[in-house]
Amino acid sequence: MTYTIAVAGKGGVGKTTLCGLLIDTLRSQGGGPILAVDADASANLNEVLGVAAPLTLGSVREDIKTAGSTDKIPTAMTRQDYLDAKFLDALTEEKDYDLLVMGRTQGAGCYCFVNGLLSAYLQKYARNYRFVVVDNEAGMEHLSRGILPRVDMLFIVSDCSRRGIQAAGNIRDLVRELGIRPGAVRFLINKAPPGPLDAGIREEIERQGLELACAVPRDDLIYAYDSAGKPTAALPAESPARQALTALFREALPL
Repeated sequence: MTYTIAVAGKGGVGKTTLCGLLIDTLRSQGGGPILAVDADASANLNEVLGVAAPLTLGSVREDIKTAGSTDKIPTAMTRQDYLDAKFLDALTEEKDYDLLVMGRTQGAGCYCFVNGLLSAYLQKYARNYRFVVVDNEAGMEHLSRGILPRVDMLFIVSDCSRRGIQAAGNIRDLVRELGIRPGAVRFLINKAPPGPLDAGIREEIERQGLELACAVPRDDLIYAYDSAGKPTAALPAESPARQALTALFREALPL
């Protein structure tokens, strides 16, 4: 049975770094095979994982748009066969996990085709994986459009700011309004300063009706790895952020 994990929060709170560490934790705990989906248009989960930039579904869309007029589709191949082949080209295969990147469309254009493509192929292939991990964009489009067949665990991430916590509360409300009904929800503060959280931040968490599962400390190693171009999913065991997140994942997930 595939277990689907979605990660959501406003931009800049560290969702992608969390996803990278989550995927690495699942892999190291024997949780493979894993399908990692970068559903954020900024598309940098591959860098966090240390994987070369792959073909994106946005690129597939552009290719499909021109395929019929440029005779790209071989005579013996149907358009659906060609689409299936291009989708598999966009699936980056690594040890214990595969990576699928949404990416951007070129120029003007709707994401409906890309969203439909992702939805159709998740339904088709997700059962081949033990875990599916989805790094959502800040706008929550992929949850609101019902692209994920279901969500077993939703991690809502905020930084240590009132705006981030308010955004987290809005995401929680949106999930309820959409009737998504995830199996479980965990709210966490990322990049927390040393010591107890400020009283004003604790007050905002309470006002939003959120329950804090974890405060992930600000970690200079993340800055150092990013500055050196190292994948942050490879943070060492002594990393404070890795330690806090590993403890959360072991508590919250069926590892």
